[in-house]
Amino acid sequence: MVHILVGFFVFITGLGLLRGGESLGINYGQVANNLPPPDKVLDLLQALKLTKARIYDSNPEVLSAFANSNIELIVTVENEMLASLTDPQQALQWVSTRIRPYFPATRITGIAVGNEVFTGEDNTLVASLVPAMVSIHAALVRLGLDQYVQVSTPNSLAVLAQSYPPSAGCFSSELNGIMPQLLQFLQSTNAPFWINAYPYFAYKDDPNRIPLDYVLFNPNSGMIDPYTKLHYDNMLYAQVDAVIFAIARLGFSGLEVRVSETGWPSKGDTDEIGATLENAASYNRNLMRRQFENEGTPLRPNMRLEIYVFALFNEDMKPGPTSERNYGLFQPDGTMAYNVGLLALSSASSASSTASSSASVSLTSSAPKVKLVGYQSFLYSTVLYLLALQILLRRQS
Repeated sequence: MVHILVGFFVFITGLGLLRGGESLGINYGQVANNLPPPDKVLDLLQALKLTKARIYDSNPEVLSAFANSNIELIVTVENEMLASLTDPQQALQWVSTRIRPYFPATRITGIAVGNEVFTGEDNTLVASLVPAMVSIHAALVRLGLDQYVQVSTPNSLAVLAQSYPPSAGCFSSELNGIMPQLLQFLQSTNAPFWINAYPYFAYKDDPNRIPLDYVLFNPNSGMIDPYTKLHYDNMLYAQVDAVIFAIARLGFSGLEVRVSETGWPSKGDTDEIGATLENAASYNRNLMRRQFENEGTPLRPNMRLEIYVFALFNEDMKPGPTSERNYGLFQPDGTMAYNVGLLALSSASSASSTASSSASVSLTSSAPKVKLVGYQSFLYSTVLYLLALQILLRRQS
């Protein structure tokens, strides 16, 4: 009965109109020594008609290169900086130098404070996370940027003690003290809960029990949650709904959950079962197709799920198993690691787009800059006007 009541309440809070704008983003990692310069990366993103990206630092070269483009950008505070940024003055200095000089020309929409802090082994980082988020948000408020830039933190799926069935989702008991603090901050600032979710890992660890088609979004019989009776035909949506249930159990049912990372490696070591070119192409192709079809999860079918695919490029300097260096949709020279069909999908989603069957996008030639038009342009212009007015009024007061 508890599962049903929680599920009903979460379902009701998820009803509503589909969120406007694109909800497919890409993670632009840079742990490599052979990547193209940021301006060529921007050309690639615009050629693919992607409008959202996330970087793992606040690289000024990227922020400058992405100025006056249509790309919404999430920047990251590295884990090693969290302790110092618990100090409000240090946080103000960071925002004043890393965010304010580039905004609004560069459309910074989010700050990821740390990455997977709760599932690391550094207790100091865990203790610093929420205070650092509070300080950074306070700095944004002081500079008049809090209306435009959300503050959150990406979490590993390992924050859950249980994720199956989705209605049984709950957080690890080790997080009982800190997780409500994070959720309270997100609720008070109207920010989303970010989760890094990789069905690949579940399949790799138990390939005999987990159907490959279920994790790849291929046609399959799926599973039915015995408590909510909701049907799941893929694992990613089940993982997201498990997070929504876990959040609801702590009394924060209204929070939006977004997938800050998901992907599939195209190559792996001999013990990395499932890490193949074919599986990577299937996972990302099927995932992106659903994104362009405005899908939500079974628990929140009318709320389009925002997802950031990992990753744009293969990164040759990442440590760990072979798979870590082979999550990219593209090789650093701009050729596709495999044809995920993104060009065709993005073209099909817009009547004004021209379909392309090219197997690669050149990074040596300049792709045309996409201009904002219609309603999107109006909204962005309005934001710029209001920000300028706000700054002017602050100076006069």
